[in-house]
Amino acid sequence: MKLKRGDNVIVIAGKYKGHKGKVLVVDRAKNRVIVEGANMVMRHLKAGAGNQQSQIVKKEAPIHASNVMYLYEGHPTRIGYKVEETEINGRIIRKKYRVAKSTGDTIE
Repeated sequence: MKLKRGDNVIVIAGKYKGHKGKVLVVDRAKNRVIVEGANMVMRHLKAGAGNQQSQIVKKEAPIHASNVMYLYEGHPTRIGYKVEETEINGRIIRKKYRVAKSTGDTIE
């Protein structure tokens, strides 16, 4: 998965299509992300010990990673990788960068 926590994304499919937000959580095992303010669901909480009251809480639910797209300079784009190799003292050192495919610019 090419998305990271803190990336700005746009939802491209589903009920929240067009919603822009920041990635809060990335679940690589299930290929899902949680986007700030998107895919809101209601959860009912029981009253706990003491004076705590029962309540209904709205929170974000996971979205499949294929339904969001990275926003680079305000425009949706795909993400690729670029590998730079440098030789230092006879050893080859590789450094991998994320790249916006629409412009070729490195991300971060």
